Amino acid sequence: MESNTPRGIRNHNPGNIRYNGTAWLGLANPPSDGAFCIFREPKFGIRALATILRNYKRKYGICSVSGIIARFAPSSENDTAAYIRSVCAAVGCGADTPLDTESEAVLLPLVKAIVRHENGRQPYIDEQIMEGLRC
Repeated sequence: MESNTPRGIRNHNPGNIRYNGTAWLGLANPPSDGAFCIFREPKFGIRALATILRNYKRKYGICSVSGIIARFAPSSENDTAAYIRSVCAAVGCGADTPLDTESEAVLLPLVKAIVRHENGRQPYIDEQIMEGLRC
C-alpha cells in the first residue's frame, strides 16, 4: 500500500478505532499498531465501526449525529463541531435528528461519512461497506 495512504485505510480500520483489548472479529496479529486496531480485511474494520454505532443506541440511547460524534470523536482529540457538520451534510440530516442505527439504509451513509472524515477519503464501494455491516 502507498506510504501516503491514511493510517485507517492501511490498517483496514477506516473508523480509526483505538485498540483497547476488545477481541474484535477479524483483528490482525499483531492486533494494533500501538494505538489503533489493525484488521485483516476492511470488512472487519467496517463491522467494528458499525457495531460501535449500533451499541451507542443499544447501550446508551445515543442515536443522533451530534451524540454519536461527540462520543466517537471527543473534542479533546477532534474538532467535533466540524466533524458533526461534515457527517450531517453527507448523511442529509440535522445534528439532533434521531437515526435508526439498526437500519443498513441509515448505517451505509453514516459509515461512509465517518470513513471520509476520519481518512480524508472514502475508498470503499457500497458493496464492501454492506459486507462489513452484515458480517
